[in-house]
Amino acid sequence: MIRHAVIAFVAWLCMTCSVVAQTVPTAALTFPVLSGRVVDGAGLLSVQDREALTRSLADLEAKTTDQLVVVTLKTLQGRPIEDYGYQLGRAWGIGQKGKDSGVLLIVAATERKVRIEVGYGLEGTLTDAATKIIIEDTILPRFKAGDFPGGINAGTAAIAQLMVGDTGSTRASPQASTPVDHRQSAPMPVWLIIVLGLAGVGLLIFCTVTGGRGPCSLIMQVLFMLVLSGRGGSSRGRSSSFSGGGGSFGGGGSSGSW
Repeated sequence: MIRHAVIAFVAWLCMTCSVVAQTVPTAALTFPVLSGRVVDGAGLLSVQDREALTRSLADLEAKTTDQLVVVTLKTLQGRPIEDYGYQLGRAWGIGQKGKDSGVLLIVAATERKVRIEVGYGLEGTLTDAATKIIIEDTILPRFKAGDFPGGINAGTAAIAQLMVGDTGSTRASPQASTPVDHRQSAPMPVWLIIVLGLAGVGLLIFCTVTGGRGPCSLIMQVLFMLVLSGRGGSSRGRSSSFSGGGGSFGGGGSSGSW
């Protein structure tokens, strides 16, 4: 029985190490809470600016069913804005599920970077060339002059103009059928995996001392199930009535710096 307990512990340890290896890189990149259509983490906008933008973005979604979200960040956490942008879009699920009709206007204050991140389904409308022109001609001149609200408002208006002008014929892209399981989900916290690992060690000691008597097998099975559940955590936890519709992103869009 002791031999069985040792084998079970080794299997448990391998499973725990595998989950930790998959969890740590994802957990290292954190995202702000999707608190609304405007998430001003860098504090570049006044209350009036945020309220006006929120109303215009809500009107845009009512007209087109597409979602455009403005987000300002204090930092990109050492990542390229292109990498952070599409992962943020996937984590928030901006745009309709199946249509992937979401857009992010991202401003990173510390790195002085701006990006228009485009969901799969709008890449035919908001092409890389079109978004580059918006950034270079509309947003960056205002940012360089220190007018962040002006740049964000003008950039948002230019993006919305293209989205409203879309007839819907360009949205049926091959990528639109990409399975939604490409979106990231919240992993089991590392601390919880460590606690479960320590529980596994304690269980091994208990089984060894008691000669395998008691509910050792049942408890080990429960711990295995808890670790396996950490592979596909699902909660995003949002604090407002606004939420993404389940859209996905693949890196379409353009970036710039000032």
